Amino acid sequence: MMAPSTLATQIHPTALVDPAADLAQGVVVGPFAVIGPKVRIGAGSEIGPHVVIDGHVSIGSDNKIFPGACIGLEPQDLKYAGDDTEVVIGDSNRIREYVTINRATALGERTVLGDHNLLMAYSHIGHNCRLGNRIVIANGVAVAGHVVIDDKAVIGGVLGIHQFVHIGGLAMVGGMSRIDRDVPPYAIVEGHPGRLRGLNLIGLRRSGLADADNGAVLKELQTLWKLLYRSEFTLKQALEQARGQQLSPAAEKLVKFLESSCGAGRRGPLPAKS
Repeated sequence: MMAPSTLATQIHPTALVDPAADLAQGVVVGPFAVIGPKVRIGAGSEIGPHVVIDGHVSIGSDNKIFPGACIGLEPQDLKYAGDDTEVVIGDSNRIREYVTINRATALGERTVLGDHNLLMAYSHIGHNCRLGNRIVIANGVAVAGHVVIDDKAVIGGVLGIHQFVHIGGLAMVGGMSRIDRDVPPYAIVEGHPGRLRGLNLIGLRRSGLADADNGAVLKELQTLWKLLYRSEFTLKQALEQARGQQLSPAAEKLVKFLESSCGAGRRGPLPAKS
């Protein structure tokens, strides 16, 4: 069988594809899809029935976009003044039914989705969001504007994420939680309002971090977590204590995240469950 990139582009007769759109080899466009003039779609991507892609949108290769998804439409932001903003999507993503991904608000800004992500049905990615790679977002998740989600985070279904929140890598957010502050890397979060429940041990094991250095990295993270959230110190004091230690790259990532989250202009991290 020929690789998708060597196949001819296939556009269903009922689809409306602007002649100025740039579709690479092997792109398949389903019935009644609408693709605007400033759209670029990479090789082997599949655009399902009734999908709407409009505005300045760049989509990489081998993506599959399911029926009814809308990508690149105007942001749901009252400050939007009609600027030619962007959506940039990487490779090998699965964007399920009726997902919406809005373009950014101001000129020169982007909404970004990386590679190998799964966005389940009815999820929404707001303007100016930046999502990394291998993220799973379950059904009915509403991600407000300017949210950052790092690699390999897992977001449970039917929940809202407040604008400007940062969710760290390998974090796991339980379904129907309320996420109104930052979620540290490696954390499990659950509740309404959301509260930190501990380390995401399953995610750490699947990533290989739990086995790094014969388990020394996991033990270090567990010790650091106790210092940060189970000691008599405030979070600021605990971070100062952590800075006096030699940290592995995994622990350094957690400490840097929390230091940034506690900085001026940030919403701050979620507290731990008492």
